[in-house]
Amino acid sequence: MTQIPFDDCQPTYQNVSMNLSSLNDVEAAAFERDGYIVVRNMVAGKRCDELRTIASDHLRQLIAPIEFEVDVHYPGAPTDTSSPGADTSRRLLQAFARDEAFRLWALDPEVKRILAGLFRTDEDLSVSQCHHNCIMTKAPGFSSVTLWHQDNRYWAFDYEKLVSVWLALGNENKTNGCLRVIPGSHKLEFDSGRFDAAMFLRPDLPENKSLIQQSRAVELDPGDVLFFHSRLFHAAGRNLSDETKLSVVFTYHQTSNKPIRDTRSARFPSVIL
Repeated sequence: MTQIPFDDCQPTYQNVSMNLSSLNDVEAAAFERDGYIVVRNMVAGKRCDELRTIASDHLRQLIAPIEFEVDVHYPGAPTDTSSPGADTSRRLLQAFARDEAFRLWALDPEVKRILAGLFRTDEDLSVSQCHHNCIMTKAPGFSSVTLWHQDNRYWAFDYEKLVSVWLALGNENKTNGCLRVIPGSHKLEFDSGRFDAAMFLRPDLPENKSLIQQSRAVELDPGDVLFFHSRLFHAAGRNLSDETKLSVVFTYHQTSNKPIRDTRSARFPSVIL
C-alpha cells in the first residue's frame, strides 16, 4: 500500500438547479431557505474525466489514507476485517494532498464566487483539510447505508455555518446511492433525545419519521455540483449498480470562523481560497 503525506499547507421550494452564470440573490435566498442548491454542468467533461481517472487509479492502488466500509460499522458494511468485502473502500481521504488536480478544483475561482454568494460575504473563505476533503468511493456490493445526520454534529467551529461542495464524477441516482436531503432542516433545532448514540436521527420516533418523509433525492449528472449547508440533514443508500460511484467533496468556511482548539476540526490547517 502506497502512502501519501498529509498536506499542511426556476426557483422552487424543493431546490434550485441553476446555471453557472446565474447565481444571484434569488439563488442565495433559496440556499438559505432549503439549505442546498445544485449547479448543473458546472464542471466540463474533460475535467471530470481527469479527476475520475486519478481517483480510480488511487483506488486501484489503495493509496492511503483510506477509510474502509468495515471501519464505519454502518448498516450493510462488512462486520469485521475477516468478512467478505472488508477491503471495500468508503472514501479516499486527504484529497487536497493527493494530486494538483484536486487542489485546483478545491481552490477553483468559480467555487469561490458561488460560495461568496451563499455565505453573503466579502470575507476570506477557506477550505478545511479536516472534514470531507475526500473522494467518496461508493462501491457496489458492500457499500453501506449512511443514516440521517447533520455534519455539524461531528464538527467543532466557532459557529455552525460551513458549506460542503459535492462534485459528481459520474451519474448519481437512487440506484447507486445518491444523497437524499431534507429541505429546510438546517434551520431546525432538536433535543438530544431525537438522536441515537452515534448522532443519527432515530427512525423509531414519529416526529423523525414525519421529517424523513419530506426528504428528496438529489440526482446528479457528471459535472453537476451540490452545495449544501453543514446543518442540513442528509443520508444515502447503498450502491445497487455495477459500478463504483465517485464524488469529490470539500468543505468550506469563512476564515474568521475558526475551528475550536484541540478538536478534530483543528487537526490540520485550513487553506485560504
